[in-house]
Amino acid sequence: MSNTPNALAEQFPEAVDNITTLKESDGHFARLCQDYDALNHKIHLAESNVTPTDDFHLIELRKQRLALLDEIATYLR
Repeated sequence: MSNTPNALAEQFPEAVDNITTLKESDGHFARLCQDYDALNHKIHLAESNVTPTDDFHLIELRKQRLALLDEIATYLR
């Protein structure tokens, strides 16, 4: 598991096996997960001031992450 908070395995601990299966069988879902992980990492870097950003930009990144999380959750239902 990653040291980055909010990883998909933390967000959906009951669906880890399903996430793995969907990543292997559904290209769109795999891309959503890649996009989520990349965005989540970017947010983590901003929140920990490794890559400082202004509050407005950080809020926009969080909104994007939430939208991706909602789309991933729809797949997992």
